[in-house]
Amino acid sequence: MKITDLKTEYFENPLGLDTRKPRFSWIMESEAYGLVQTAYQVMAATSVQRLKDDAPDVWDSGKVLSDQSVHVEYDGSPLASRQVYYWKVRVWDGEDQPSAWSGIARYSMGILERSEWKARWIARSKPEQTEYEGLLPSPYFRRSFRVEKPVRQAFAYASALGLYELHLNGERVGQDYFAPGWTDYGKRVQYQTYDVTAFMQPGEMTVGAVVGTGWYAGHVGMFGNNRYGDNPHLLVELHIEYEDGTSAQVVTDETWKTFAGPILYSDLLKGEAYDSRLEPQGWKLPSFDDAAWERPVVLGRYDGALTAQIDPPVRVMKELLPVSLKRTERGTYLFDMGQNMVGWVRLRVEDAPPGQTVTVACAEMLNADNTLYSINLREAVQQETYMLNGEKEAVLEPHFTFHGFRYVEVAGLLSPPTLNTVIGRVVHSATARTGELHTSNVMLNKLLSNIEWGQRGNFISVPTDCPQRDERLGWTGDAQIFARTASFNMDVGRFFHKYMIDVMDAQHASGAFPDVAPDAGWEEFKHNHEELNWHAPDNGGWGDAGAVIPWTVYQVYGDRRTLRECYPAMVRWVEYLQANSDGLIRPGYSNYGDWLSVNAETPKDVLDTAYFAYSTRLLAQAAAALGETGDAQRFDRLFAEIKEAFRRAFVGRDGRIKGDTQTVYVLALKMNLLSGEERSLATEHLVRNIEEHGNHLTTGFLGVGYLLPALTEAGREDVAYSLLMQDTFPSWLYSVKHGATTIWERWDAWTETDGFQNPGMNSFNHYSLGSVGEWMYQNILGINNGDGTGYKHLILRPRPGGGLQHASGEFRSVYGTIRVEWKREQSWFVMKAAIPVNTTATVYVPGVILNDSLQVYDSVHNLRTEGGYTVFEAGSGSYTFISRLSRASGAQARENGSDAMPDQMMQSS
Repeated sequence: MKITDLKTEYFENPLGLDTRKPRFSWIMESEAYGLVQTAYQVMAATSVQRLKDDAPDVWDSGKVLSDQSVHVEYDGSPLASRQVYYWKVRVWDGEDQPSAWSGIARYSMGILERSEWKARWIARSKPEQTEYEGLLPSPYFRRSFRVEKPVRQAFAYASALGLYELHLNGERVGQDYFAPGWTDYGKRVQYQTYDVTAFMQPGEMTVGAVVGTGWYAGHVGMFGNNRYGDNPHLLVELHIEYEDGTSAQVVTDETWKTFAGPILYSDLLKGEAYDSRLEPQGWKLPSFDDAAWERPVVLGRYDGALTAQIDPPVRVMKELLPVSLKRTERGTYLFDMGQNMVGWVRLRVEDAPPGQTVTVACAEMLNADNTLYSINLREAVQQETYMLNGEKEAVLEPHFTFHGFRYVEVAGLLSPPTLNTVIGRVVHSATARTGELHTSNVMLNKLLSNIEWGQRGNFISVPTDCPQRDERLGWTGDAQIFARTASFNMDVGRFFHKYMIDVMDAQHASGAFPDVAPDAGWEEFKHNHEELNWHAPDNGGWGDAGAVIPWTVYQVYGDRRTLRECYPAMVRWVEYLQANSDGLIRPGYSNYGDWLSVNAETPKDVLDTAYFAYSTRLLAQAAAALGETGDAQRFDRLFAEIKEAFRRAFVGRDGRIKGDTQTVYVLALKMNLLSGEERSLATEHLVRNIEEHGNHLTTGFLGVGYLLPALTEAGREDVAYSLLMQDTFPSWLYSVKHGATTIWERWDAWTETDGFQNPGMNSFNHYSLGSVGEWMYQNILGINNGDGTGYKHLILRPRPGGGLQHASGEFRSVYGTIRVEWKREQSWFVMKAAIPVNTTATVYVPGVILNDSLQVYDSVHNLRTEGGYTVFEAGSGSYTFISRLSRASGAQARENGSDAMPDQMMQSS
């Protein structure tokens, strides 16, 4: 077995960890079949050489009899601040044969104690109000220092109350944007760690920074600016270790210099204005004369926690060139990026005279007259204004803002641009892609792409609801319904770990979870707008994110630590719901209900009680997983009581559920709230409702994610496929048919009959309705988690339907890549599967398998038939199975004179 993908706390070679017992994971690869790990040995040391010599000085686990290869917790000597550590692993297989040692991985620790920080928070004296009301310039900071001797290693630790960019001798440090990320700054702020050894050179050096208002002092949501503070601050601590064992530090303090700078403002929601004539040339270099710059002010004290960054940083993950360009009647130039994206535009301008002003404006859609559709932005401004200094060529892009857009309008260019004049810079949290799915249906493939692009555009430090208008908030309901789909698309374990800290920071003292996290003023906003009647602190499906997301992270990644950290908050949430219910029935004052459902109104007491039961059930399972036996029994009993109360209050003798909407049946089925015959009756009512709506869905944000799973689990995958393949309004493919490149907020964001919806709430990049992606991976491709966690045991069960002839794809789990490929033609079915080392699978192959498909595999056993499938257990390895579909299919094929396996299928197998 070859050991690959060594990770520490989900990351390869991470810097600046502040967990004192980091967890190690690895993947094993082999072409052999049925391989498992039976033992492991981990060594950790303070030098590579010690590991090469098998002489670790901090930890040697010895041979541990265990199949655990994910989240193995460090158990060596106490780890020290700012120390770099190295580790390697070897494993034993089922024959007790050891593998070779893995390669060597690296991680470093951050600053573990608050008292160790020497840097101070500095800021520019808050300027008087400029012509840009409510918008502040982004100040520059600098400090020169000397490197006296050869450097062994150097690390920078940096943060901001606001956003920052860090520079050393004119070079940008790191690839991160919008650092340190969004948190509740009153409670915590993250810091980043950078290895800057390569920047060090003998003699004079300069560390510089640009600081923006960001979420801290800039505009956030619909709440205005200054939600946490009114002046951004910078924190930098540079540690230099020389080859001779001595060290030096450069820290932010009153000796630094600061300057207002040419960035007149750069606001997350308001865009940027930049006057390049004010740019102090060479300010990042030691030779620059900063005598005219002022001294910063020093923050007396920051009382929140200062923690190492948990989630992946936001980075530029892709670049797009426009697909078309035309000159408008207005004399401007309109670029079509071909994709609704999130980020900004990099603009190249040539031969512009001094003082020339160029503007870049963005929008998701165009009006009928080919102007930008920007009315849906509300108070947000997606525009950059650049005042040029006369350089022959200028390459311009904003610093601390981002937009959601497909179309770009550039004004002020004196010479015609080309398609290369602008580049779209796509940004999102750097969550690695883990899933791919391709089918024989082009429109389904586009839907899958739209789902992924919706995730790209809205996973920026927190899972936001939209990237364009004046909102961009971390709505909990949106996040929980999409979390499972998100985990198929990308590695979101640490992303959601950090978000759950935001959710817990915003949890009410009563135990109620919030609507949005971080809460930058939403609770205050609700209470200041009585007309909205949005006062509930415990909205069903929104607050339940506090239970759903930790359990999802545990299931997908086997992450007990995240579940353990969230567990007390989960208990407080369920106890709050119990205390604020009447006979275990939740009151119907929930604000949102099945948000943006169409042609249906789901009763909120039904929805909220269903989610109360669901959170309780998940909590009972979490308690059992964590060994909290008493709690597991207590909450199992509570779930049974809520279920019985739900049935008495809402379920009729004929199986009708109060409200008679698709969502009430979907929730009752999915959340196990029905007994015996009630399930089949509820399924009949659900199917009837769908048929009464012309085989269309009516579900909103909360119902849509469970609609196809509930139908499939009830044996009606035919109806599930009919909904998936529907392309008339309302449906997933309706927007695809009309050119969507992301998931829309509303089913009717634009229709052929009515055009654009009310611009007060009409986003063309929301991910919630894209939660169907989970079902597509689990049923078209057939990849399902079995009875373990982290896909330790798989269920591979493709369910061909909807006229699909083939599908292929993969999911990269924490144990390795799971691949499935299938093709059907006439009465024949070929399925290929790859099962990672150290996992097992229950495989369901449609039809009857030809004997020789199984005889070649020693690792296949327990063969049986079940519901039209051939079923068996399999160990790791790559397999090909050939089966014959149902007798009816075979009879039809014989009538057509085509019963023999087609040549192309023989070749592909």
